[in-house]
Parts: sequence; C-alpha cells; structure tokens
Amino acid sequence: MFNKVLIAEDIDTISLAVQLTLIQLGITNMQHVKYCDDAILKIKKAIQDNEPFDLLITDLSFEPDSRSVKLTSGQETIAEIHKIQPSLKTIVYSVEDKKSTIKTLYDDYKINAYVHKSRNSIEQLKTAITQVYSSNSAFISTEIKYLIADKEANKIDYADVQILKQLALGNTQDQIADFFKTQNINPSSKSAIEKKVNKLKDSFKANNTAHLVAITKDLGII
Repeated sequence: MFNKVLIAEDIDTISLAVQLTLIQLGITNMQHVKYCDDAILKIKKAIQDNEPFDLLITDLSFEPDSRSVKLTSGQETIAEIHKIQPSLKTIVYSVEDKKSTIKTLYDDYKINAYVHKSRNSIEQLKTAITQVYSSNSAFISTEIKYLIADKEANKIDYADVQILKQLALGNTQDQIADFFKTQNINPSSKSAIEKKVNKLKDSFKANNTAHLVAITKDLGII
C-alpha cells in the first residue's frame, strides 16, 4: 500500500474523512494542506529530503480567503505538480462534474482516479486508492462515467461547439451566420447552420435550442 500521502483539501470535515479512510487502509504517513501553494511546497520539500510522496489526493475547488496565493485551484496544482513530479499518483476528490475538466485531467495530466463527492463517495475513494495502488487502470466514479464515455459529445466538431456557444449567448441563426463569416468559420451559410443545429438537437435528443444548450452545458461541452 502507499507509504506517504498528501491531502489537499480546505474543508476540515472532508479532510478528516479522507484521513480516516487512509488509516483504515493501513496508511498512517500522511500530511494535509488547505492551500494549493502549500501543496507545491510540501511536494518540493519531500523530494529534496529524498522522501517523496507517492500519492496525492486533492480537491479541485478551494475557497479564497485573506491569504494571498499564487495557485487557486486543484487543477492548477496538479498541472504544477505534474512538472515537478510527473510520476506522482494522483486522485481527484471533487464535486466537479464538468466533462471538459475531467477529460483534461485524465488526458493531459494523467490523473489515476476521479472520485465524485457524493453520499457513497468514501467507499469509492477506498476502491480508488486500492485500485490505483494495485494496477495501472484508471478509476472513475460510477456517477460520472457517462461523461467520459458519452459518444455523442465526441462526434461534434469545432463549428458545432461555436454554434452551441453562440446559441448560449442568445444569438439567432442569422447572427451566428454573420459571426461565422467574420471569423472565417465554415460552413457559414444560414442553411448549413440550421442543418447543424437540427443535427445537434437530434443527437442530444433536445426538444429545442434552449434544451440543447442546457444539455451540452451539463456535459461540459460549452
């Protein structure tokens, strides 16, 4: 099992729950920080002392307070740690459920697990820690697996995303056509954009454009 764990979490009750979970798994060498900047300092110090951490468990959101900090989110922290100790096993423990964020963490920063905070998340955290230690397979909470596996979200192209963003701003198809022309985005004709909007509504089973925008926002596409 892991020997040395760093917990980055600014809510005391959640941090204590994570610490208890580690103890139940036989892990007693752990440190806790409430600020992202402190996590970086701990990582660097541990490497300098030739006693590096072998697991990071971090939240993504950290509430700002009177202290001035350089890093303000878990995602920024993971990106920075990835430069310092790229081999460090990383588990994200967060309420965030935005597809683009989760995919970036897996694809770009090679996190090992994503546990969604929920009613049964402690048991899933135990499973994630055990799986990350014993195998190379990535772990993701059952509640948000659909975000990564969603096929329709992977079929859309750049123009589709831009159309969705313009619809979210309340622009009409005529306005979107004008915007596409000024940005040299193809296809830019109103008829082509109308076809794309209809195709998107069919793909995501949306009743109307407002419903389409809501669905794609929930999936983290826009």
